[in-house]
Amino acid sequence: IFMVQCDFCGHSPQKRQRLLQKFHSLLKPRGSLLLDVYSMAAFAHRREANGYEKNLLDGIWSPHPYYGFLNSFKYPAEKLALDQYTIVEPSGVKTIYNWFQSFTPETLAQEFETCGLKIDQTYGDVTGAAYGKTKTEFAVVASRKG
Repeated sequence: IFMVQCDFCGHSPQKRQRLLQKFHSLLKPRGSLLLDVYSMAAFAHRREANGYEKNLLDGIWSPHPYYGFLNSFKYPAEKLALDQYTIVEPSGVKTIYNWFQSFTPETLAQEFETCGLKIDQTYGDVTGAAYGKTKTEFAVVASRKG
């Protein structure tokens, strides 16, 4: 099972739990799960900020002209960050919430263990690079316990 581009980090703790339970049920004996997550180094580099720009992020949010407002927040106790985008177009306003949960190998292992999974290997990224605490992401290969 593959889940890359740190997609696991954008889910709530409850949804991550359900995902891991589903992965557990889908893994065959000797099967593996590969996923990557944001590290504590990524969280340390994030800054709270706000700003706006016409067609923010090169127009990614709409094919029509718009103004994009970005507010970035950090929640230190949870090791969680949020980029909140407010997109204002003539047709209306929409808000997008982009969450970034950060992990250590130990905190990720705890989440896995509650769902019957164990981390077999930790890497610096999904290509198998060496793990390092200063990297903004890390990847794990996991399997069913027992």
